[in-house]
Amino acid sequence: MQDTPITPELKAFLISIGSVSVDPSLIPRARGSTAGPGAGTSSVFFRSGEKRVRLSVSKNSPLSIEAAEEDRTVTLLHEGRELARGKLEPAPAHCPEQAFITLCERCIFDCKYCPVPKLQGHIKNEEEVLNIVDDVLRAGTLKAISLTSGVEDSIEGEVERVLKLLPILKKYDVPIGVSVYPTEGCSRKFYDAGVVEVKYNVETMDREIFQKVCGDLSLEYILDRLKEAVEIFGKNRVFSNFIIGLGESDTSVREGVETLAKIGVIPVLRPVNPHPLRSGDCFTERPSPERLLKLAKMEAEILRKYGLDTSLAMTMCLKCTGCDLVPFVDF
Repeated sequence: MQDTPITPELKAFLISIGSVSVDPSLIPRARGSTAGPGAGTSSVFFRSGEKRVRLSVSKNSPLSIEAAEEDRTVTLLHEGRELARGKLEPAPAHCPEQAFITLCERCIFDCKYCPVPKLQGHIKNEEEVLNIVDDVLRAGTLKAISLTSGVEDSIEGEVERVLKLLPILKKYDVPIGVSVYPTEGCSRKFYDAGVVEVKYNVETMDREIFQKVCGDLSLEYILDRLKEAVEIFGKNRVFSNFIIGLGESDTSVREGVETLAKIGVIPVLRPVNPHPLRSGDCFTERPSPERLLKLAKMEAEILRKYGLDTSLAMTMCLKCTGCDLVPFVDF
């Protein structure tokens, strides 16, 4: 049986749930060929036709993925009713077709929705990073390298961590994207070192909410660095995660998207992912399918107004599209 097209409405519904139970026999398909940061059973990528969606694995999800009769195909169901047929995409390093690597899994900042400060995880050295990229290369799926990082000691230290890696990563001859907390002047350094795209996250454009959930950071400072980045990288090469589900109004989202688009930045509207380690630390609510569709269509209208196009992305989240409803790609 042929793949079933993932419509914008279906993807919005799947993202609003955000999880899926998976037949254990199918997990090796989703793992790919490595034990990189995206391997294992924490999430899977379901692809049908040219569209994909990423879902975390949960035994209690109303969504399920089961093997279909046809070789290598799977069926996606909601409470036993078939929604779509497609395949599980290998994600050797966080997402398909990229080596998407978190360099530092720790953070000194305490954004109230984020589990990273509580987890205080691993910090990868150069050898580990190269091993991950080599594994994706051997799997035959390396089309981009994307680097992100928490903050171990200082934002300056994380920028330097990335800059030290860039010369050796250029040998792979694929686009490189970087997403870190920025320093003044770092965009010029990244660009000169061969980076093609950057993502500096505003998290939310509602200033009152920002102060409550990211009080250690400065929204104005991030906006200044985004403006600086657009001057260097140009339009369609600078992105920013914009979390949906922290209590913001649709009006504030529209105003925030317009503010970013006006300076040449493409917002990535990212549904909040409530984490048990941050339970009660701040308001979080997974957005409904209807709200996701409404906001994505609103974003498309604004991006069109300012001549921005998500489909031109070469790295990171907008190239993957698994977690978000992406204008001009998903609809």
